Amino acid sequence: MTTDPMTSVPMTSAPVTSAPQPAAAGGSMIAIEAVSKWYGEFRVLSGCSTAVSRGEVVVVCGPSGSGKSTLLKCVNALETFQEGQITVDGTRVRDRATNLPRLRARVGMVFQHFELFPHLSVIDNLTLAPRKVLGRSKEAATKRGLDLLARVGLSAHAQKHPGQLSGGQQQRVAIARALAMDPVVMLFDEPTSALDPEMVGEVLDVMVELARDGMTMMVVTHEMGFARKVADRVVFMDRGEIVEDVAKDTFFDRPRSERAQQFLSKILAH
Repeated sequence: MTTDPMTSVPMTSAPVTSAPQPAAAGGSMIAIEAVSKWYGEFRVLSGCSTAVSRGEVVVVCGPSGSGKSTLLKCVNALETFQEGQITVDGTRVRDRATNLPRLRARVGMVFQHFELFPHLSVIDNLTLAPRKVLGRSKEAATKRGLDLLARVGLSAHAQKHPGQLSGGQQQRVAIARALAMDPVVMLFDEPTSALDPEMVGEVLDVMVELARDGMTMMVVTHEMGFARKVADRVVFMDRGEIVEDVAKDTFFDRPRSERAQQFLSKILAH
């Protein structure tokens, strides 16, 4: 076993992938090519490559600190990276000519902690960005927002403020807010990790419906039941590397790396 000179920790074995993999260039909604990132001298991502095809659902999992959320945030440049390239629907993230606000408007992002404006009503949370960024009229933005609240089962709460809602309801509002921008892809960064167990199901149900409707999704989560039900592929990360990138059934039934086997044995035992 060799040691990574940037991290002074043992390097994992070569990533395990299934064949064929989605093309790293044309045809993919998201193409991640040899992406590496450092925080000072600490290497948090190491040569990560994968792709997400249009309409595909990819779950990214792994132990805490493995780089999952960092990789996800690199997709819409919420995190910078020093090596490699990420392309989203034909737009290269690291290209100096790329309009990052415009890119982020096309990439829906749902965080762990909702990130709603507490002083605005639910409907105002949904209509603010479409009006300011997309230039929609108040009437058009409101109609779209109400349609989306109906979609996530929250029509009766349009005039409430986030603090009047449960955690699960707030996360569903956050999903509706992201959808209000008509994104080409949705990114979810552990969307249920801050919720009480009883509220997890209502958020996952909305995500399942999005997947069934054909939304391209990249989801960082420990919810293996969701991964089994919805994912097309699973990307397993450890120490900043993609260790496995395989079809869902292969990952759960025949994990090829020892590290993935250890992870599954622990997470599926509870």
